Amino acid sequence: MVVTTAESGRRRPARERLLAAAARRFYADGVAATGIDTITAEAGVAKMSLYNNFASKADLVRAYLDARHEEWLGLYRARLEGARTPRDGVLAVFDAYADHAASAYERGFRGCGLLNAAAELPAGDAGRAVVRAHKEEVERLIAGHLRELLPERPDEARATAEHLAFLLEGAMARAGLEGDGDRLRRARRLAADLLDRL
Repeated sequence: MVVTTAESGRRRPARERLLAAAARRFYADGVAATGIDTITAEAGVAKMSLYNNFASKADLVRAYLDARHEEWLGLYRARLEGARTPRDGVLAVFDAYADHAASAYERGFRGCGLLNAAAELPAGDAGRAVVRAHKEEVERLIAGHLRELLPERPDEARATAEHLAFLLEGAMARAGLEGDGDRLRRARRLAADLLDRL
């Protein structure tokens, strides 16, 4: 028996289908512009199924943000497998961002999905805390590699990690505005040059 893509999609648990639909719609259209009806229709589930899996749209947004963070961590871990030195580890962070930018998006690359969502959420929203935690973790990862690279210079390692995190975020913002990952590749080259001078 041949199983079609649509049939295999219907066999996935409703929560997975809802998260996948939310990820597509939130990234392509924005959080505020995407209604529950749009998500349930795309997921092929009843509205009650959404509320059986998520307490509210805000809960679904947080789950989307958590899933996007985990997706990026997966890309980073895959890149880290090829890292042989702390320098390579720092550059693996940049490569993971470039890999995310190179993903196939319905309406093209629009920048960091986490920051895009955070920009739509009010101050104090729990979703903004998820995004902040992601950005802080990225900087911690860079700092960890730099502590290995500069074990006798912890202050320089910390300052350089902040510098590289700013470089990465600026590149991500510009890449999103320009709709491609070129700025991320250029930022990686700048980071490599800086690391070579330490």
